[in-house]
Amino acid sequence: MKELRLMKGNEAIAEGAIRAGADGYFGYPITPQSEIMEYLMAEKPKERTGMVVLQAESETASINMVYGGAGCGKRVMTSSSSPGISLMQEGLSYMAGAELPCLVVNVVRGGPGLGTIQPSQADYFQTVKGGGHGDYKLITLAPASVQEMYDFVSLGFELAFKYRNPCMILSDGVIGQMMEKVEIGDQEPRWSDAYIREHHPWSTLGKTPDRPHNIITSLELESSRQEKVNLKIQAKYRILETEEVRYEMIDCEDADYVFVAYGSSARICQKAMELGREKGIKIGLLRPITLYPFPVKVLHDLAGKTKGMLVVEMSAGQMIEDVKLAVECRVHVEHYGRFGGIIPSPSEVLHALENQIIGG
Repeated sequence: MKELRLMKGNEAIAEGAIRAGADGYFGYPITPQSEIMEYLMAEKPKERTGMVVLQAESETASINMVYGGAGCGKRVMTSSSSPGISLMQEGLSYMAGAELPCLVVNVVRGGPGLGTIQPSQADYFQTVKGGGHGDYKLITLAPASVQEMYDFVSLGFELAFKYRNPCMILSDGVIGQMMEKVEIGDQEPRWSDAYIREHHPWSTLGKTPDRPHNIITSLELESSRQEKVNLKIQAKYRILETEEVRYEMIDCEDADYVFVAYGSSARICQKAMELGREKGIKIGLLRPITLYPFPVKVLHDLAGKTKGMLVVEMSAGQMIEDVKLAVECRVHVEHYGRFGGIIPSPSEVLHALENQIIGG
């Protein structure tokens, strides 16, 4: 039976992990996401479901613990914030190369460097372009509410195992720290070893009479075989780009202008859109929910129906590059962003649209 709770976004992630039947969480504290591990420690999920929660000695250690758990076919995850995620890039590349599923949560803070503990969206490039080495992608979900923080844990595990690929929930300090009502679902059971052997035969749960040892690695020294590995992984990404694109469109049917934004910026744009319509400006909002795979076709189609698009991000402009590629110069595209943890107001965003697009 579902229940309603008032929770922080970070707390919703943690409760979502427990309810999703996660086997393990391995992490290291960093603001503004530390409540995820704190909540898990306080809830003692080992007693509730058998879930292991461990504070590692570093972010590097935590992602490698995730690698080990994922290799056993377990639902395992970690969380961090921007500088900590940077330290995990080698492990994420290894897991993508070894085709291992896991869930990683990034509650983004301002940078570069140690920067600020305030919210930012400047990790977009790092996330969707492959922050580590090699031609790999992370399935990326961008929640815009505390409810989605909860819901995307289960969805993230589902997609990670369906495609045997790391999945990232790319949030920010606004969504992580804000409190909203959350509808909590029923407790899902943890998978038994028998279930894992049946449904994930690639896992390393030991040799049995009906199957040999499995070897999981991202190392292949012979070029021809490594190319085949890469071709297989790229084919998987093409399927993702066809079947797993998620987005939300608001009032785009009659829109002359469109805001393109994700996460907390999308919430700000929704209010700016309402303010604009009160002034007689027909504005819509396209919110990408999956940043990878990106809603390329949707944006391409919108470009032929609108006069301009304003991409709103708490960054110097990163997602705008993908928007411009999608629209193929068929419509005027501009960017509006704030830095250093400053959150733009709806009136600022509307003013930017009026100055940069309508009057530009």
